[in-house]
Amino acid sequence: MARQERAIRTRRTILEAAAAVFDERGYTSATIGEILERAGVTKGALYFHFGSKEELALGVFEEQLAISLPPQSSKLQELVDSGLVLALRLRSDPLVRASVGLALDQGALGLDRTPAFGMWIDQTTRTLAEAKAGGELLPHVDAAETAELLVASFSGVQLLSQLRCQRQDLEHRVVVLFHHMLPGIAVPAVLARLDISQDRAGRLLAEGGLLPVGGSGGGGVGAGGRARRLREGLGRSSTGRELSTGA
Repeated sequence: MARQERAIRTRRTILEAAAAVFDERGYTSATIGEILERAGVTKGALYFHFGSKEELALGVFEEQLAISLPPQSSKLQELVDSGLVLALRLRSDPLVRASVGLALDQGALGLDRTPAFGMWIDQTTRTLAEAKAGGELLPHVDAAETAELLVASFSGVQLLSQLRCQRQDLEHRVVVLFHHMLPGIAVPAVLARLDISQDRAGRLLAEGGLLPVGGSGGGGVGAGGRARRLREGLGRSSTGRELSTGA
């Protein structure tokens, strides 16, 4: 158990170092040597967890999905919670900021960014499909099309917030986004019951409602285990409810 805990801590240290270097230098310019120096670990330790720079980047991507939220009686409330919590984490968690930066970095040569966007869209589609099955959505709503629109809108909103004020107003902007989008897809009675308040994510955090997926966030130790599953589109946890609104 002690060895596993050390492996989890080492993996987290490497991811945090990679996130910092990717954020400062960009994916293409970042080197394994810089990440090793920042992390203070051996090359063997890094390659035990991640087989390549791409797997490191995919591990950073995964941090957007590494929090599980408590289930709600409304699937649309779960969708709102996911977006608000992601907005909060973008302001407070360097790993999440780096994951979004990588996902939107068009200059990241050699890095396939489609799995990350694909998973965000798939999870959002799944939540919306469950909401429709539960009678929460208007009859005309297509879950897949709405998921792509929501992910794209969130991506643009967070980018504008970053450029304008380093994301200091991001939660407010996400609330505005939901207030504009949800009336077009939600049954009015369901919409009236949703909590779309700006401080909801903070309250969830204060109540201990945010848990690492898999219990510790360390997941499969060994060379790039969870990152590889992300790349293959299999990095979904059955524990709790993962964040479903993406970059």
